[in-house]
Amino acid sequence: MNAESDNPDSYYAVIFSSQHGDDDDGYAETAQRMEELARQQPGFLGIETAHDAEGFGITVSYWRDLESIRNWKAQPEHLEAQTQGKSLWYSRYRLRIAKVEREYGWPS
Repeated sequence: MNAESDNPDSYYAVIFSSQHGDDDDGYAETAQRMEELARQQPGFLGIETAHDAEGFGITVSYWRDLESIRNWKAQPEHLEAQTQGKSLWYSRYRLRIAKVEREYGWPS
């Protein structure tokens, strides 16, 4: 996790997988703005993202608790980006929320 906290014992991951459609106009700028805005939200811990050449992407954002996730979902600028995503950029998407109970890696 690209965490900006002191690594809490447990936290939440919001896993957003999507397939881009034909229209990417404005997507990169909006995605960058959403990451900047998410980093300003209380409870935000970090983000990781990956995309392939065919337009499939996965973004995982990490949050301290479910309330932080609800607040992010309801943030006005983020709501507008969600609407644009559905109408302009994504041919499909799936969102999952998971509780992370443990993490480890190398190097630690």
